[in-house]
Amino acid sequence: MLKVTDLHVAYGQSEALHGISFEGRANETVAIMGRNGMGKTTLFKSLMGVLPTRSGTIEVAGQDVTRDESFRRVGKGIAYVPQGRMVFPTLTVEENIQTGLENARHKVVPEEIYALFPVLWDMRRRKGGNLSGGQQQQLAIARALVTDPKVLLLDEPTEGIQPSIIKDIAKALNEIRKLRRITIVVSEQVLSFAMDVADRLFVIEGGRLVHETTRAGTDEQRIKSYLSV
Repeated sequence: MLKVTDLHVAYGQSEALHGISFEGRANETVAIMGRNGMGKTTLFKSLMGVLPTRSGTIEVAGQDVTRDESFRRVGKGIAYVPQGRMVFPTLTVEENIQTGLENARHKVVPEEIYALFPVLWDMRRRKGGNLSGGQQQQLAIARALVTDPKVLLLDEPTEGIQPSIIKDIAKALNEIRKLRRITIVVSEQVLSFAMDVADRLFVIEGGRLVHETTRAGTDEQRIKSYLSV
């Protein structure tokens, strides 16, 4: 569903990603683990078209999107929940979700979205800026899901969120994947969350993927050694 081949991305003359290759299958969750500054957000921004690719290819469901602008990638099936959530603080919860329906034929928020995140139904008239960090994260995921993506990218979804809400988000992501058979790619520093949601885990260090494992075969101590400073 998502195939990334030999991806090189640079900021000006300085190369940040050095030949990243991985794929995400339908109905699979992949975690990209790594410390801050190792290339996780750069990778996600390049997958979304926010940063240009120097070389390599990105394919979604067999379609090459490497040169497409961000909005075209959304049309071809990528949805992105950025780090920091980026909800619209002055819009209500419902209006925030509706911004994801801009190109949809039906502007009504699907019931299954509220079934996945009941707290959003309870708060649908409340302003996005008045929600807690965990509620805003659920809102950002809901807004991405209404675009009906094939691939859902989540950049550091647990950042600044209390542990009980992290469990709720993990449960919702597993539910979403089962319901829609989509590919989820999550960048993460919290190993327990990655182990709750991911089928395969990769470690990124210095702009390169340096380790890959299945969830069942994960050596947690080894991954923790990459994540510790």
